[in-house]
Amino acid sequence: MLNTNFADPDVVEADGVYYAYATNDNNRNVQVASSSDLLDWETLPDALPDLPAWVIPGKTWAPEVTKLGDGTFVMYFTATNFSPTLQCIGVATASDPAGPFTVRGDGMLVCPEDDGGAIDASTVVVDDVLHLVWKNDGNCCGLDTWIQSAPLASDGLSLTGDPVKMLKQTLDWEGDLIEAPTVVTRDSRLVLLYSANSYGDDRYAVGAATAGSLAGPWTKEPHPILSTEGSEGTYRGPGGQDLVRGIDGSDYLVFHGWDAAYTYRALHVAEIEWEGDIPRVIIPR
Repeated sequence: MLNTNFADPDVVEADGVYYAYATNDNNRNVQVASSSDLLDWETLPDALPDLPAWVIPGKTWAPEVTKLGDGTFVMYFTATNFSPTLQCIGVATASDPAGPFTVRGDGMLVCPEDDGGAIDASTVVVDDVLHLVWKNDGNCCGLDTWIQSAPLASDGLSLTGDPVKMLKQTLDWEGDLIEAPTVVTRDSRLVLLYSANSYGDDRYAVGAATAGSLAGPWTKEPHPILSTEGSEGTYRGPGGQDLVRGIDGSDYLVFHGWDAAYTYRALHVAEIEWEGDIPRVIIPR
């Protein structure tokens, strides 16, 4: 656990060290911390210290860092675009996973104005092709929130195909939004984890769905795989999740959860066990 405000975590392993990235706070645009065991964390300097003129500072959210085949690192970050003034997804690169990352291009990578913008990028490799996965920020303006994907160029700096809509909010527990997608491959199937409902209270929770391809059809689990109620209050409003393989060979879910006073969202790491294609968090007793 990293007991500080460290929301929307993403974890990358490089040369035996885990790097966790999180939404802006503590005077950093993108927070980053390192660990050798997923237990003890050391906070590092700002991973994205400089923002371009077309970004309005203050809302740099949900970073995703991916290691490319040439050994470089690419970061997909959410930030407020200057025009149109929406949360959208930009891209930055670095030679070191700790950064500093440098923003690339003259504008956002994904910024669909008619869909309310785009947030919460992640990546997955399917059939040797890197894909970007994100959510259109429809709940900003009364629209549906679609998890969608598109293939990326080999350098990770541009999309090479049109977006494919994967799934949206449909279940009662999801409220009016789903977000924070994480897609992993498991045998011949794809597993999608996502967060849903209002992030600011106990309604926020983690769901799961499976499919044979990014285009689907996707089959949702009817209930959250991790929630406040399901964890008997061990985790409050859990979400913003990522999956990572630990040094012991076990799989772990990394996510944020509120403190007892609901003033900040700390980083949690919990071991999972697989029930078919669905990860189940082992709740500490």
